[in-house]
Formats: sequence, C-alpha cells, structure tokens
Amino acid sequence: MLRVGLTGGMGAGKSTVARELVRLGAVLVDSDVIAREVVAPGTPGLAALAEAFGPGVLADDGSLDRPALAAVAFADDAARARLNGIVHPLVGARTAELIAAAPADAVVVQDVPLLVENGLAPLMNLVLIVHAEEEERVRRLVTSRGVDEADARARIAAQATDDQRRAAADVWLDNGGEPGRVEERVRALWTERLVPFEANLRAGVAAQPDYRVVSAEHAWAAQARRVTARLWLACGAGAVAIDHVGPTAVPGLDAPDILDLQITVADAPAAAALAAGLTAAGFPPVAGGDADPAEAGGLLHGSADPGRPAVVHVRVRDTPAQRFALALRDRLRADAELRADYAGAERAAEAAAAGLSGERAAKAYRAVEREWCESVRARVEA
Repeated sequence: MLRVGLTGGMGAGKSTVARELVRLGAVLVDSDVIAREVVAPGTPGLAALAEAFGPGVLADDGSLDRPALAAVAFADDAARARLNGIVHPLVGARTAELIAAAPADAVVVQDVPLLVENGLAPLMNLVLIVHAEEEERVRRLVTSRGVDEADARARIAAQATDDQRRAAADVWLDNGGEPGRVEERVRALWTERLVPFEANLRAGVAAQPDYRVVSAEHAWAAQARRVTARLWLACGAGAVAIDHVGPTAVPGLDAPDILDLQITVADAPAAAALAAGLTAAGFPPVAGGDADPAEAGGLLHGSADPGRPAVVHVRVRDTPAQRFALALRDRLRADAELRADYAGAERAAEAAAAGLSGERAAKAYRAVEREWCESVRARVEA
C-alpha cells in the first residue's frame, strides 16, 4: 500500500485536504484521533497515566483531565519523557494496527501534526504539506476555533517553520487562496500521482521517466535529500554510502528531470540483499535494466513515484563504475568546459531517445551517455 504523510501548521487546513482524500478513496489514519482513543476511559493507557501522574489527572467522570495532565506532565523534561514513554508506544501500536487492516491496494493517509518536528517524513512514501500564510492561519484559529490570538501565535511559533516543512514536502499544497482551489489540487494529485504511484508500488514496477532535457532546477538538491533519507531507511546497515550523482547533482546543469542516486555496498551479496527492501520502499528493479554491464554485482532500481522520477544505482565499493560516478559529478561541478561537453552529449542522448518509450527510450539514452562517459573517462580519472 502507499503511505502518504499529511501535515501542516495549525490553521493551515489539513482537515479540508484529509476530507477530500477520504472522499476520493483514501484510508485516513488520524494521529490526533488515535491519541485520544488510547487514553479513553477504561483503557490501559489512561490507567498508566493515572499511575504515573496521580489521580489528579482524572476528571470526575473518570475521563482524562487534559489541562491537569498538561500542568504536571510538562513541568519538566523528565515528566514529559514519562508522558511520551506511555502514550507514544500506544499510538504507534494502534497506528500499525490500522495500517495493517487497510486493503493491499489502499492509499493510506497518515494525518500527523508533528510529522516534521518528529522526523517522520522518511517513513512515508510521500509527504503532503498543507500551507497557509501565518496571518491567515491566526485569523482562522481565532474566528473558527475561538483560540485567543496571543495563544494562536504562540502555538504557531512552537511548531516547525515554513522552511523546515518545505524541506520535508514532496507536495506543497497552498490553501491560502479562494475556497475550493485546494480541493481541485488534491483531486489532480490523486489522479495524476497517488493512484499511479500506488499501482506501481503494488506491481513492483518503476515509473517511466521522461528523457527530455529541461532547465536546471534548484529543487533537485532538496528532492535528492528526501529520496536519500528514504533509501537509508530501506537499506539500513546494508549501505556503505548513498550519494546524489549524475547531472541533477551538478548545480546549473540542464538535464532530464531524473534524480540519479548511487548506493555503495561492500560486495555483490550485499547488493542483492537490498533488492527486496528497496522494492518494498518504492524503488523496484528497473525492467530490463543493467547498472553497468561490465560491473559484477551492480543493480539498477527506479522510483515507483511518477511525480519524482529517480534511478538508483547499487554499486560495489571501489569498482570502476562506483568511483567514476563520484569523480564525474565532482569534475562536472568544477570544470565548465567539461560541463559544456556533457550538455552536448545529453542533447545527443535526448535525440536518440526521442520517439521511443519505456525500456527502449532508457536503453537508447543510456547508450549515448555511456559512450560519452567512456570517451572522457581518462580525463575525469586523471
């Protein structure tokens, strides 16, 4: 199934986006709802809180007195850690239960208010951030929820910054415009990206990239960091290094909108051992792909996400291809003449792939690219 993380600042409109996703067919797992559920009257969670913080955290009817709990649980770091030690495992266990109960072809949307703050983005196949400008969020909190303005500003200030959210966002949904616009964007996202992404993930196939050369994008570096974080989670101790390589790793260089990532492993068995985990994480083997025909143990994977094409090379440490990928990237960054030469080769590769699709386009493009790489190998390695 496809796991989508949904978050945003208070008042940004996460609930609006969540409702539309559910209407379209998503399975919603709401962390706030779960957090209340696991400490409802009669639950082991509520009993554990009363034992840890005293009967004063219970209301007259036996339910949790949240203000009373906050007064004692947030008094110091030790008390806060004790609270988190009780509640977080319960929320995690219940979340896992709900996800496991979802259909195999589900798009599971996890509404997590502190997804960015708690570093949970790499756990998701995709992260949606709902955004609205701070003044608009304050206005909504004051007028719609009855929150005191000073309290609203203090709560917003305590959350992640816009820059921190942008760094985690695969999709940035602006909900500051006219009513109904964000729902339109959600519907387009569902049809064009989420549904095909889930289908690719379930089938274990990579999305077909477009080999047309586009203008260099500043966002490539941040996108590569997000993909790299997911790859580290999928590889665990099986990877020696994960690097952004290829033309999108060279600032200012026009290139096809395809991220190239290189996973370095200790040996060929380690490369083979990563295949299942990468596939489950949304990076299946490329059909008919070959990382480098002359390389022992090299594997080629691709991203199942049609909205963020990526090619993942799994290469054994200190093999010629592994070393050359890093050397070429670094030389292109430093050598304007070589960048210009490479740009010409990219245009030739683009022309070779024009009119073709799928595996045929990929092979045509890579053949031209490899020929050029061989022609400059001695220059780069020198």
